[in-house]
Amino acid sequence: MKLVLAAATGATGRLVLDQALAAGHDVTALVRSPGKLPPATPHARIDFSTPDADALAAAVAGADVVVSALGATGKHDAGVARTGTVAIIEAMRAAGVGRLVVLSAAPIGTVPTPVRPDKPRTDPGDGLVLRVLTPIVKRALAEHYADLALMEDVVIDSGLDWTIVRPPRLTDGPAKGAWRTAVGQNPRNGWTISRADLAASMLEAATDPGAAGKILAVAY
Repeated sequence: MKLVLAAATGATGRLVLDQALAAGHDVTALVRSPGKLPPATPHARIDFSTPDADALAAAVAGADVVVSALGATGKHDAGVARTGTVAIIEAMRAAGVGRLVVLSAAPIGTVPTPVRPDKPRTDPGDGLVLRVLTPIVKRALAEHYADLALMEDVVIDSGLDWTIVRPPRLTDGPAKGAWRTAVGQNPRNGWTISRADLAASMLEAATDPGAAGKILAVAY
């Protein structure tokens, strides 16, 4: 499979890259800092806060799927998930590429946006403890989650064969090789997942035609 990976040097993106290469996929990394990539990794230098439309369209041309692990790592790149994803979608349309998998977060199903203002206050999969803790986390990460919610709107309305992957709290633990998946809501009492298994779930979605048009929440 020819796979284009956005944000391939981030905490999750680098694991997606490693696993995709290990699986034998033909991967092109889209990154701001190519020096952080493993030697000889095919790549295009893209700054997703101010993306070059022509360079991005050229980079995704011929891809079977684009996988994005975009997300802000601090206030310096606030808004990058939506801005970068809009650019990716426009590049995919220009290049005739139809399959897109993006990384979001578990609480986004309850973060309203101007396009989708009537989201539920709680996720059906969250138990009592998570219903208490999630509002606290949402307040602490309000700007980050607002960006991801707007990004999801752009993806859902893109007309592409999209999949959104929503994990809960991420850990740096080893891969277990197994996780629970729920469509359109969080797995019941799903607290955590390792970045390694999150990366595996994103690759699994990228190779599964049945995942298109679905929001997949993953957790242990």
